[in-house]
Amino acid sequence: MQALLDILTNHREVAMSLAKIVAVLAVLLPMVAYSVLAERKLSALIQNRVGPNRVALPLIGGIPILGPFLTRLGFWQPLADGLKSFLKEDFTPAHVRKAYFWLAPALALVPAFMTMAVIPFGSFLGRERMVLADLNVGILYTFGIVSLGVYGIVLAGYAANSKYPFLGGIRSSAQLISYEIAMGMSVVPVFMLVGDLNLSKVIAYQSDGLTSWLVFKQPVAFVIFMVAAFAETNRLPFDLPESETELVGGYHTEYSSMKFALFFMGEYSNMIASSAMMVTLFLGGWTLPFFGLNATPNEDGAIWMGLAHIGIFLAKVMCLLVVFIWVRWMLPRFRYDQLMDLGWRRFIPLGLANIVVTAVILFLQAKQ
Repeated sequence: MQALLDILTNHREVAMSLAKIVAVLAVLLPMVAYSVLAERKLSALIQNRVGPNRVALPLIGGIPILGPFLTRLGFWQPLADGLKSFLKEDFTPAHVRKAYFWLAPALALVPAFMTMAVIPFGSFLGRERMVLADLNVGILYTFGIVSLGVYGIVLAGYAANSKYPFLGGIRSSAQLISYEIAMGMSVVPVFMLVGDLNLSKVIAYQSDGLTSWLVFKQPVAFVIFMVAAFAETNRLPFDLPESETELVGGYHTEYSSMKFALFFMGEYSNMIASSAMMVTLFLGGWTLPFFGLNATPNEDGAIWMGLAHIGIFLAKVMCLLVVFIWVRWMLPRFRYDQLMDLGWRRFIPLGLANIVVTAVILFLQAKQ
């Protein structure tokens, strides 16, 4: 322990990196938990129901006004759900391929966490840049890590040694491969305009004002990226790998307890990571073209501005999470042939055409 303290004392960069990792996880994990609560409350609102409003903590529940308010809000429901997942029996069926069966949930969750390493969630806080790893090829890293997420789902379907999970895994692999191509094509025009693969530079490009946000310069790319994000995260209307009406529960049919919960944590973590990528690439990142909050502070900038930028980024991410949730409860599920047709015959040609048009416009501007 003393040796570790000495290393952290003598190596400030290591200490700050560890502190930022802890801070990111301290925000990400509660966001995952309360995204589930937000989904249950929003679906209840859409369906004219109440939603979770019963779980209360004995000590806090007795506090006047605050206790009943938090209970009616369902504030403690994620804690109860997490505790339930830990306490339920962790049953492993005899017919499964056990090594892969245990490995699959972790492979579904870890890539979503790794994606957050390169996303700039703020400008500066004091002298520290608010990004874990400011890579010059941040977007390539992101797509490389995101593509690993399919292995967890495919392994889950294969390891279950059952027909419904296997069909879910096959569907998911085909779906993710199809829409990753469209998603990759959608970001090419963004980097043609910015001229850099560094995500911090993408945000700096959009810091001149609302009209510099790439959602207005590349609306087609934004729509393709958003729809592909729905398919990548297996959310309705693209939840064919689960498809309860056809495949019981798809790739996680045989799972229970915390292994089952890890798949859902992975799904909501992927939603947060996809929303953070959309905010970074198209919605100005942590900038806001009001009150002087679109400027990048120097390393000695005010702490309040750094905190404001982090708050702006999180607010934009939460707005996109609401869109993810709203779409799930408003649109019906696609048929599988419609899903593949949309990816291969619509979005991939549209993404390619968008690249060509952007290249022609940039060429003509350079000639003038």
